[in-house]
Amino acid sequence: MYRIGIDVGGTFTDLVGVDAGGTATLVKVPTTPADPSRGVLDGLEKLAHALSLDRAALLAATERIVHGTTVATNALLERKGARLGLLTTEGHRDVIEMREGLKDDRYNLRLPPLEQLVPRHLRLGVRERLRADGRVETPLDPASLAAAIAALKRERIEAVAVCYLHAWRDPAHERATGAALAEALPGAYVSLSSDVLPQIKEYERVSTTIVNAYVGPVLARYLARLEARLTEAGYRGPTLIVQSHGGVAPIGEAGRLAAGAVLSGPAGGVAGSVHAARLLGDGNLIPFDMGGTSTDISLVVDGAATLVMDRRVGGHRIALNSLDIASIGAGGGSIARVDAGGILHVGPESAGAVPGPACYGQGGDAATVTDANLVLGYLDPANFLGGARRLDREAAEQAVDRVAAALGIHRLAAAAGIHRIVNTSMAEGVRLVSVRRGVDPRRFALFAFGGAAGLHATDIARQLGLSRVVVPRVAAVLSAWGMLATDLRFEAARSHVGDARALDGAEVKRLYDLLEDEGMARLRRSFAGPAKASRSADMRYGEQVFEIAVPLDDIDWSAPDPLPQIVARFHQRHEALYTYSLPDQDSVLVNARVAVSGILEAPPQEPRLPAAAPSPPAGERRLYLDEWVTAPVYDFDRLAPAQTIAGPAIVESAMTTVLLRPGDTATVTDRGWLDLSVAER
Repeated sequence: MYRIGIDVGGTFTDLVGVDAGGTATLVKVPTTPADPSRGVLDGLEKLAHALSLDRAALLAATERIVHGTTVATNALLERKGARLGLLTTEGHRDVIEMREGLKDDRYNLRLPPLEQLVPRHLRLGVRERLRADGRVETPLDPASLAAAIAALKRERIEAVAVCYLHAWRDPAHERATGAALAEALPGAYVSLSSDVLPQIKEYERVSTTIVNAYVGPVLARYLARLEARLTEAGYRGPTLIVQSHGGVAPIGEAGRLAAGAVLSGPAGGVAGSVHAARLLGDGNLIPFDMGGTSTDISLVVDGAATLVMDRRVGGHRIALNSLDIASIGAGGGSIARVDAGGILHVGPESAGAVPGPACYGQGGDAATVTDANLVLGYLDPANFLGGARRLDREAAEQAVDRVAAALGIHRLAAAAGIHRIVNTSMAEGVRLVSVRRGVDPRRFALFAFGGAAGLHATDIARQLGLSRVVVPRVAAVLSAWGMLATDLRFEAARSHVGDARALDGAEVKRLYDLLEDEGMARLRRSFAGPAKASRSADMRYGEQVFEIAVPLDDIDWSAPDPLPQIVARFHQRHEALYTYSLPDQDSVLVNARVAVSGILEAPPQEPRLPAAAPSPPAGERRLYLDEWVTAPVYDFDRLAPAQTIAGPAIVESAMTTVLLRPGDTATVTDRGWLDLSVAER
């Protein structure tokens, strides 16, 4: 039996098939942006061929498909979501415009206001009002609601976001509105804030609900199309969708909470990095995922990734739990350009899958990072994707020549400049998730993956003062591989605001039990295997504005009053994050959270390689490293455990190329991964 992970990226769609023994088979195919499900089926065909099967036989022998998708992300970033309306409490339709009274760049006087996903004429007030304690101030007015729904019907909207004031206290008005919408607009996608984010903070709640309604129809249509095509191809098992928090959910749940899949693709890479940390026995990694369009960077500290509830994607707030990932517009397809002042820039614009870099020979003529790497000799034009695509060196040289002419320098200097600038941009991205948050990156190893990372990782590590880089054998498709290391995950949360010392401990305990029962009930609708629950709280000191997440798994919940333990954990967590705590101040409990996980089968283990003699170089190649040098080229898949390689050298497989500069040394681990020692600058 097989388990298959699928990651649809901006340039390539990656697939990993893992058999019962843990052996992984990897393939890449071009992404099909107009309909990503076509690329998925193309990839399954190629994976079946690699396993000496036909596609129908592979799918019949597949017990689970786990899929990470950028469909929701792209719909939001490219503003290609649903035509959307908002129903909110009368007099509050401009909460989304006022936000929190702050601009994203508060010192930029010329910053234009964010263009909202719902135009103002489609944000309609409904006569109703709850007080903050849940008491009904104004009952839901049927006539006002009917008039608002009729207006939306005339506008032919596809989706409706419903966010009434204080609906987190009592969802009755929103539920009644949802029923009325289902009757009057049977084809519309309806998103209720009391389902999406039942907690305080009005702007976060309305923004998240709007994003959910905006991307929901697009994601739901894609998932339905994918499911139909898989069924037609002979697949009968479950298809699970990676969520922004790193867990997975069935297709139906992913379509209902579409905002939870906005970081679906990058989350697979972080999940794979957490699993890799266990395999390496090193809990401190900087996952560095460089693909064709972007680079995603995060932190794994003591074997765990960080979750945040304050993400902005395309300027829009999404207050659902998500992995803390920084994405920058730098990848193999990033386009180099020279501005009017003669300054060289690389990215964030990307050549994407179509037309792609100039060297792809698909009509692209802009110089990209991949073109520069080809000109510098780092890539073998005959061995790209294992020879499935031959790169056009002459087209790459012509594209780089245009950049060189604009700068008044020669071709090699321009190509080296493109390579150096993109490395500097990515090094700054690492600083963003580490140094700027008070974390010293030098105590971490850079965990490099994605199709393009191996050519850039050692130079980036050198810029940051890191001494170690790890490149797994599955680097080119690690996000897809990592998706198979995830579990089903359902989250439930409720606001319960108050000074922790004044709250009723028994009531708080009942609330957590209720949330766990709710999450477990959702899980059991699709999963009957072993499960576990994890509890946490969002807490702050009385005078603070923002909360921190406090893990509560080690609390003794059998105690009559768990609140003293909860408060103690809050002080400890605040001390760990900010180096101080204030035990004499009020500790405010804001949100209670429970995550229920369904434990899937053991993740892929990357079998250990048998002992063997060191593998000799498969050839040699001329590389430009400030001057031309001739370096040995090693076959990644033939390296022996404990083998060492000294730079300058190239290690390449069908899907990835790793560059060792002079002074760098690579040691092959017992799983065939590269553990690189980086020379100082």
